[in-house]
Amino acid sequence: MLITFKSPASSDVMMFGDVAERMMTIIGKDIAAKGIVTVEYLPAAIAKLKAAINTDTQAENESEPNGDDGKFVGIAQRALPLVELFESSLKQEVPVVWGV
Repeated sequence: MLITFKSPASSDVMMFGDVAERMMTIIGKDIAAKGIVTVEYLPAAIAKLKAAINTDTQAENESEPNGDDGKFVGIAQRALPLVELFESSLKQEVPVVWGV
């Protein structure tokens, strides 16, 4: 299943369902059929994702590779497009939605 995050501020961001669910869990949201990250919640969501990226980057330096090519695939690689979408949306003061 693919989840598409949309905002008028930027291009859509598509993620596999399990990855999208992990990202939404990090920011404290449920990956229901439809959802929204409001403008008011975007700063907290960005901060939570960046904190998870920092924690994951530290773990990456200590872990074994897990990608098909032998490289570590962590939150940083998966979350960055979503962080960029959130930051663009915050700058333009528009929400991010999915499932609509």
